[in-house]
Amino acid sequence: MHELPITQNILQIALRHAGDAKRITRINLVIGDLSAVIGDSVQFYWDIISKGTIAEGATLHFERIRACFHCNDCENAFEPDGRKFECPQCGSDQVNLVSGREFQLESIEVE
Repeated sequence: MHELPITQNILQIALRHAGDAKRITRINLVIGDLSAVIGDSVQFYWDIISKGTIAEGATLHFERIRACFHCNDCENAFEPDGRKFECPQCGSDQVNLVSGREFQLESIEVE
């Protein structure tokens, strides 16, 4: 359910930055695998809330960013295996998230 306010914010940002455009044709979003944002839900709400705006019918393009961690002990960079976040090289749990929590509107395309 948290996708509704997220989608409303995406629409507000897109409309604000569209300027004098006749129509918004595409919105490019970046979503990290660990962001807990579900693309299908964003699309569902988008189809409803964009009606009657210059963004109605715009394509939402989702670029997924894989989760990546950095091990503080052995300096290894790795993608997690499921929900296991230990370093596969040394077994340490002293890791930092490098990518995977992103969620941003990267760009819009207009006519």
